[in-house]
Formats: sequence, C-alpha cells, structure tokens
Amino acid sequence: MSETGIKAVSYGGGVNWNPWHGCHKISAGCQNCYVYRADARHGKDASAVVKTNGFYLPIAHARDGSYKIPPGSFFWTCFTSDFLLADADAWRSEAWRMIRERSDCEFLFITKRITRFEKCLPDDWGIGYANVSICSTVENQSKADERLPIFKQAPICHKMIVCEPLLERIDLSPYLGDWVESVTVGGESGDEARLCEYDWILDIRRQCMEADVPFRFKQTGANFQKDGKLYRIPRKLQHAQARKANINTEKHTRDQLSGTYSET
Repeated sequence: MSETGIKAVSYGGGVNWNPWHGCHKISAGCQNCYVYRADARHGKDASAVVKTNGFYLPIAHARDGSYKIPPGSFFWTCFTSDFLLADADAWRSEAWRMIRERSDCEFLFITKRITRFEKCLPDDWGIGYANVSICSTVENQSKADERLPIFKQAPICHKMIVCEPLLERIDLSPYLGDWVESVTVGGESGDEARLCEYDWILDIRRQCMEADVPFRFKQTGANFQKDGKLYRIPRKLQHAQARKANINTEKHTRDQLSGTYSET
C-alpha cells in the first residue's frame, strides 16, 4: 500500500491530521480545488488517493509511553482529501478506532460527501462521538438542497455548515435551526477564482441572525464584488479583509474555522 511523505503539523491552534491524501472532484465547488493546485505545483496527481505516513499520528507514542499529541488537542482532520471518500473505505474503520481511542481530543472534518455518511459509520457510532464535529459544505443552492436535509437528520453531535467557495446566492433558511452550531462563508482563492458577491454573504448573515445561528465571514476570495465594484484581492489579504467587514455574529465555542486550515 503506497504512502505519501506528507506529515501532519501543528498550526492554527490545532494539529493537521491527513490520514489519506488525494480526492476526486464531484461538484462545482471542487473546480479550483486548493489541493489540486498545490499538488500540480509539485508535479503530483491529486486524484490519486493514498494512505499517508501520518496515518497513525493521533495514537503515536513518545518514549515515555505517553501520546505525542497531548490530551485536549484539536485535530483538523483530512483537509487534503475527504474523510467520507469511497477510496478510503478500507482505512476509515481504523481512523474511527483512533478517534474513539483519543476521546480526550477533538476532531473536525469537512465533507462534500455527507450523502455517504451512513455507509461510513463505525458500529458503535450511536448518536455520534462527542469529540467529533462535522461540517457539510454547500457551494450553491442545488447542493444545499441535496446535502442539508441529509445532514440535518444525520446522527452527529456537532454540525456546522460551510458555504465555501460561495458561488451564488443561497437560501439556507429552510434548513437553519438549533441543530446547526455555526455557518461559515467565504469566497474562492486562486488565479481562476470565481466571483463572490458581498450581497450573497450579507444575505446568509441575515438568515443566520433570524435563525439565531452563529455566522462567520472567513475570507473574501480573490474575485470579490461589493456595491457593484469588482476587487481583485491578493491571497494574503483575503482573511484580513473579511475580518475588517466586522459582520461576524456570536461565536460558538466549537466555531474554530479560523482560516488557517486551508486555501479553498
């Protein structure tokens, strides 16, 4: 079984754990995937899904027998792939076992494949592991309508919605409620980034406020329109410009999507 040389590293107040690497594009939000862009720069095929050398990171031990990753740590999980990817079905049960063993830590993953969720669960999942947060992405209305009804009904302790890259105006209001811990919104980065309009962001913010769901504007993206004016925003400024908008609402303790985890 082949492995990559990619190693998990600490950053953004947590640990980046990629048990496998590589993915397949399945919807409009995948068009300019940051993993594909990064791999292309190194001459790699991002569609080749491989188990990584960091697979056993959560349960790696130090010489004294303690875990290398201390209790209370936060794991950004599978951010160079999708935790529910079919190619990883043979490895996922072992990943779940490690997550269960490390109940003293928290794990979060983002998926575009919530429709596969029931096929990917461990036998003892029940109503969900208390230390696991799952985010479902919805980049346009069709994916919101496809994924969110499934996400809402899924047995998961901590659920968040991520509208990134936001590609059009989305009506989330039929789906919002106290089952959602937060909604995070952002534009698309990269040279080929598609347009993100500020009005779309404000509209989702309004929906969240009406439903009493915490809202976060994470990044503008590279191709941003506000008040009819188009802005080309450098990558290094996209998060800062979103913060300057000062439109985030009440923060939830698990809303740790700080913008340091990826380049969507």
